[in-house]
Amino acid sequence: MSVPERLSRMIDKDNLQLFVSGVLNSYSQVFFSDKKSFSVILLAVTFVDPYAGFYGLISVLFTNLAGLYLGFSKTLISRGIYGFNSLLTGLGLGIWFAPGWHLLLIVILAAVLTLFISISAEGVIGKYGLPYLSVPFIITIWVVMLATRDLSALGISHRGVFTLNELYQIGGSTLVRIYELWHQVGLPPSLRVYFISLGAIFFQFNVLSGVIIAFGLLYYSRIAFTLSLLGFYSAFLFYEVVGANLDELNYSYIGFNYILTAIAVGGFYTIPNRTSYLCVICLIPIVALLTMSLSSVFAVFYLPIYSLPFNIIVLLFLYVMKFRVKNTNNLHTLFYQYNSPEKNLYSFLNETERFSRMPEVQISLPFYGRWTVTQGYDGEHTHKDEWRHALDFEILDDEGKPYRGTGDHCKDYYCYDKAVLAPAEGTVEEVTDGVADNRIGQVNLIHNWGNTLIIKHGDHLYSKMSHLRDGSIVVKKGEKVMKGQAVARCGNSGRSPVPHLHFQMQETPWIGSGTIEYPVSHFIWKNGPDDSFRFCDIPRKGEIITNVEVNPLLNKAFNFVPGQKINIREVRDGRSSNIDWEVKTNIYNRSYIQCLKSGSIAWFINDGTIWYFTYYEGSRSTLLYRFYLAAYKMQQGFYKGLSVEDQYPANLLFSKLLLFFQDLVAPFYVFLKSAYRVKYAWADNPVNPGMIRLESEAVCFVLGRETKKRRFMLLIDKDGIRELRVTGGNTKIVAEWEE
Repeated sequence: MSVPERLSRMIDKDNLQLFVSGVLNSYSQVFFSDKKSFSVILLAVTFVDPYAGFYGLISVLFTNLAGLYLGFSKTLISRGIYGFNSLLTGLGLGIWFAPGWHLLLIVILAAVLTLFISISAEGVIGKYGLPYLSVPFIITIWVVMLATRDLSALGISHRGVFTLNELYQIGGSTLVRIYELWHQVGLPPSLRVYFISLGAIFFQFNVLSGVIIAFGLLYYSRIAFTLSLLGFYSAFLFYEVVGANLDELNYSYIGFNYILTAIAVGGFYTIPNRTSYLCVICLIPIVALLTMSLSSVFAVFYLPIYSLPFNIIVLLFLYVMKFRVKNTNNLHTLFYQYNSPEKNLYSFLNETERFSRMPEVQISLPFYGRWTVTQGYDGEHTHKDEWRHALDFEILDDEGKPYRGTGDHCKDYYCYDKAVLAPAEGTVEEVTDGVADNRIGQVNLIHNWGNTLIIKHGDHLYSKMSHLRDGSIVVKKGEKVMKGQAVARCGNSGRSPVPHLHFQMQETPWIGSGTIEYPVSHFIWKNGPDDSFRFCDIPRKGEIITNVEVNPLLNKAFNFVPGQKINIREVRDGRSSNIDWEVKTNIYNRSYIQCLKSGSIAWFINDGTIWYFTYYEGSRSTLLYRFYLAAYKMQQGFYKGLSVEDQYPANLLFSKLLLFFQDLVAPFYVFLKSAYRVKYAWADNPVNPGMIRLESEAVCFVLGRETKKRRFMLLIDKDGIRELRVTGGNTKIVAEWEE
């Protein structure tokens, strides 16, 4: 295929949209952002010096074109990951050299070189799970600056020497007067240097550029803005305390190293909180020392250090964090990046609240039906010392008795000979069988645990079920078992005066191993006349509990399969429209529902028993957003009157004005709270329902006071979700799922 043919194939609608996104994101990625409006602001700032702006844009265009043509990742190109280093290279060259076709050629060559170095850095630095930051820019611009000393056709730029003359040529006397008025504005010296340092990130060495960037940064992220101030003024104070030359900050414009370091360490690669802010304060003096020493070294070669100190310290910090033997409760590096300090923080707080107790391996109750906890953790009989985290289960009748008749025989006990289930997928590690069941009231102290089954579920994680019925274990050592598979029967062997099931989790595979505290992933608690849903909790003595019994209607309603297309007729405030959704899965096997019209995405997880959304991205005006709020978390068993509660991330529920003020203090205090509640309200038949109604609500709290509530009603029948009704606020919506 010829070059023109390949280029023509590249310029289709999808690639063009991807290309435009890549160009814009190349600007915002300098501040670790993917916000398009922020990109436009930064792009405009680069044209304060038109020539620098032009060569910066050319560099980005050629880098992304080369990336597309050579077949590199479209996702990374569209995110601006390859383009932002080229942008900095083009801006730097455009500032230092006189414009002309010679410079244009050098910029294009430098753009391609930056792309190659970026991709190589992705392989070399990225294999350690680290970002390559602006390392490709530094290498490329040093290479070009050293090489151009031998290129006589390239002239050094004299722009900025005769500023007023240049402004007059661009905008006449009006622009000159605006410039003079602006410079008459009295700014504290430190604040002036702060603005110049911000502008210097894009090679615009003037206060106006810095002011525009500061407002753009405040718009993009309040946390990033406050960190930029913290980083700069920490350096400024350090310079004063140690008696360093403040003119270095004023004339070399290296203050941006402190700004970028603070944003990266304090709020982008870590969860912003008190500890991350303290890390910034501690690291900035180190950046300052490194800046001073490197400036002296590179002055020998007449090379600016640019952002080298920022790159060294941030990479060192992120690298050493990987060697921590304990991830403290206060300093958290990110697992998933939302490209916004606020989103990272609110998502982390929400996930911590929702899932902090959820272990990697989810354990279910090892039986069918309703059983009672007759001895819990720290039991009064046998659950002591290193075996304190264990549970005993029996079946009791309405009068609280564990047996029928006189209870003189094992078979009189309701739990005797009932199926025992594997609590999770695993491999049978140990089997002890052949111990006879005791007569009622007697115990076998020689074979303390009686007939026992141990299943391995992961490294250092085993479940143990003891006092099983003699000859009832139906699996063998080394055999694979599935969650919920019947593996034995409840008995009365070992140190067991009456039939019951002993259940514990442990870290080692031996029958006498000590126990560990480990939650049951989810279960239903019979709390008087009502049922309560418990999520990742420890059953307590006296509680009557059962696994969630999945209802076929609810299971079908929330069984969203990748590739499934959903057509909905929406009536909003009297206006009707058709909505199309599609269920998809990304390369990391994460499932989501996407609104095809708006592009909004709602991420979800369904383990067959519990359905829940994990995050939402996109417009809040869509029906998908309302469905996200309405069906935020669902257990798939129907228990009339049962309620399930949860909470939403703050940034997905409150107004932008409230969030603006919350963002400013969010690393230290969160005053915006939310609550999700769903009630299993009605079924046409309690035994075999053909239609179910669920009622949910999303509630907002400001400083503990309820401020807003939205209500939802989901109607489910044999075909799945049938209808969604939304009330509350200024909008009423009725949405009907079409077959």
